[in-house]
Amino acid sequence: MKFDTPAGTTPIDRLAVVGRAHPRVEGKLKTTGLARYAAERHDVAPGATYGYILGAAIGKGRIERIDTAAAQAAPGVRAIVTHENSGPIGTGEFYVQRVLAGPMVDHYHQAVAVVVADTFEQARAAASLINISYARGNGRFDLAVQKPSTPIAPKEAFGGPTAVSVGAFATAFAGAPVQVDETYTVPDHAHAMMEPHATIARWDGDQLTCWTSIQAMNWGCRDLGLIIGTPKEKIRLHSAFIGGGFGGKGTTQSDLALAALAARVSGRPVKLVLQRALMFNNTIHRPKTIQRVRLGAAKDGRLLAVGHDSWSGNLPGGRTEPSTLPTRLMYAGENRLLRRYLAQLDLAEGNAMRAPGEAPGMMALEVAMDELAEKLGMDPVALRITNDTQVDPEKPERRFSTRPFVQCLKEGADRFGWDARAAKPASRREGKWLIGMGMASAIRGAPISKAGARVRLDKNGHVTVETDMTDIGTGSYTIVAQTAAEMMGVPLEHVTAKLGDSTFPETPGSGGQAGAASVTAGVYAACAKLRDLIAQRMGFNTTDVTFANGMVQSAGRSVALADVTKDGDLVAEDSMEYGDLKDRFAQQTVGAHFAEVAVDAYTGAVRVRRMLAVCGAGRILNPTTARSQVIGGMTMGIGAALMEEMAVDTRFGFFVNHDLAGYEVPVHADVPHLEAHFIDEVDPTMSPLKAKGVGELGLTGVAPAIANAVYNATGVRVRSYPLTLDKHLANLPAVA
Repeated sequence: MKFDTPAGTTPIDRLAVVGRAHPRVEGKLKTTGLARYAAERHDVAPGATYGYILGAAIGKGRIERIDTAAAQAAPGVRAIVTHENSGPIGTGEFYVQRVLAGPMVDHYHQAVAVVVADTFEQARAAASLINISYARGNGRFDLAVQKPSTPIAPKEAFGGPTAVSVGAFATAFAGAPVQVDETYTVPDHAHAMMEPHATIARWDGDQLTCWTSIQAMNWGCRDLGLIIGTPKEKIRLHSAFIGGGFGGKGTTQSDLALAALAARVSGRPVKLVLQRALMFNNTIHRPKTIQRVRLGAAKDGRLLAVGHDSWSGNLPGGRTEPSTLPTRLMYAGENRLLRRYLAQLDLAEGNAMRAPGEAPGMMALEVAMDELAEKLGMDPVALRITNDTQVDPEKPERRFSTRPFVQCLKEGADRFGWDARAAKPASRREGKWLIGMGMASAIRGAPISKAGARVRLDKNGHVTVETDMTDIGTGSYTIVAQTAAEMMGVPLEHVTAKLGDSTFPETPGSGGQAGAASVTAGVYAACAKLRDLIAQRMGFNTTDVTFANGMVQSAGRSVALADVTKDGDLVAEDSMEYGDLKDRFAQQTVGAHFAEVAVDAYTGAVRVRRMLAVCGAGRILNPTTARSQVIGGMTMGIGAALMEEMAVDTRFGFFVNHDLAGYEVPVHADVPHLEAHFIDEVDPTMSPLKAKGVGELGLTGVAPAIANAVYNATGVRVRSYPLTLDKHLANLPAVA
């Protein structure tokens, strides 16, 4: 099916199932422990062996010698894979880091060996017996030291242009009556998902089957094939349940590639689970950014000049963190200069983490906007309303498809009680607590891409949907089933959704806030084709047929769906493909975040008291699962604001706090009641469902809203995340 004109009325608009707050269809499996994740599929490979990765002990250098004799002789050992016996190993298209070191070591904890043994304990014990001699090299580990002075010129596919210049920024900024020119630092962040990276790999001749935790089936097959030298067609991946990904499981990581290699070398199925301490330096992460934001405004608050420079680092061939991305579309302003700089660093690869670009970019831009509002003596909400735009600031002829940004701001301010905010910082106290309120805007792209599905109607009138879409805890099973139920006119319990199998019709998978909109459109296309087959079988006119309450109706005739298939099942497969609507319109999600904090006047400790997110994200397919995604993003934003930081040892080149004891994430005591509110809107330029993604919008803007609230409480501006107490303690107001 081709979607190249904005949608009119569609079967989805009936909203009998879609748009309703249904609980997750797989929820019972997860809450009772019956949902088996990758490492728990004990049935798929009887007699499986266990793999254990030994990570490099240096941050940069060369392996001079690997002595595996003692490990080979250890009990239960079946094989040891190193660069000396692995055969050629390539790299995938999306991640650039090599999964196996040798002879060069590119970064700390890069795998140098994989031990395969009969038990996990035997594999771990044998790994400790491997003796490796290294020649340590001089590495580049400090972004501030390596910070380049020249922006990178080429256009990247990931994050758009690396340099944007519109109008005359330098002149406009110099002449602006009110100016902000500040630098903000966002540290390296870890995905820190609950479920570790895990794979069970089994070879049957030249056919490889893997049960793994991965977000995009098609990317996984492609990249695994490129890494291990196996045709994509010979690879099948299963990923039915994923315990969190956030972009860290986007495509093939070391667990998948090395389990496949180890199974090939050992001749036995291999289960490989990354130990927690290896996940931080062995896999990808959100890289540190240093961002300079320059805003020039007229005295009425109108932005005259918008400048945003961002520095990040990566391995050779790696991408920038596209932190200037949200600044391109967030506010009006005719004079603009946005540049990204890339340093070469010898740390683990920096790559996609929930809302890449927007999340760290807004952490700088939205604090700068707060600083500008203060200089103007203007309310922060009013400043943002003043600078709303309904057209792309870089291409004024290109309008936003929908942009209820001002509505988000006004409804958020009203719901949160923003008018009670004290304009003067550090002027509200409750006993020992300094109380502050802050807000920030939110924006995240609304990508959508080709996605397919296969739909079957059986003799009982039951509908089964198959698509390679994955569920990373976001509710994919539920919205896929809801879409099919709406299209086929059956109750939700009469639909079974099957996901996470690379042999199913292809989708972009879960990532980039594209999954929900894309896969449901693919299900729509397949169901539309099935509806036509049903109408043709029953002799109905396909243009006026309706599906409702388990019946097919047309021209006064009515037939039960179960009767349609009494002579055999009906199966339809199709995909949704797109025209140029995404080029004709700026398709984005927008929102606003509000936060209230309390800061201990004696210790400087910060406590978040309440938060509100107001989101404009097209039609909300399921308010329950959408809210879950948004409050999950808000929780992650609390972590980014107040505690999350991977500390780099710049002498030896590694993230020191590489476990969940040292890398702090929010726990229950850190998270207050979180409220998510959705603007009632549809976007007909997206798909027949008129929906967008929402999961990453829930994160962008959260951290700066908290940072601005902390400033409002204390009067101390901190421009280096996270806002730990040591950064403002010395300058807190005197305690009476």
